[in-house]
Amino acid sequence: ESVQQILARQVQDIHFDYDKSDIRASDQSILQGDASALKTIFQMDANFIVTIEGHCDERGSAEYNLALGDRRAAATKDALIALGVPGEKLKTVSFGKERPICTDATEDCYARNRRAHFAAAQ
Repeated sequence: ESVQQILARQVQDIHFDYDKSDIRASDQSILQGDASALKTIFQMDANFIVTIEGHCDERGSAEYNLALGDRRAAATKDALIALGVPGEKLKTVSFGKERPICTDATEDCYARNRRAHFAAAQ
């Protein structure tokens, strides 16, 4: 498997509660799996960089959600570093509410959009 395939298949999004940027206890096992997969990726390709994208649901202003997305990405990065992932291999960016994966006005949809997503750095 290539590092891109491992990233797409094994590294899962971290989800957040409404208006929060702390890692939920229920996502700790996902975070640990992500840390393990990311360490494997960086061992396979020392030059590979991953971007942690902070996302929000559609509620709130664009400015507020950009700041919240930034806090979510930073919290995810900090938690991964605490699990031994090299911080210099992780970048963060916030998309706020600009890139939803679901556009229904339902709580289930909002919950899916409140996430930290992992992508290969460009």
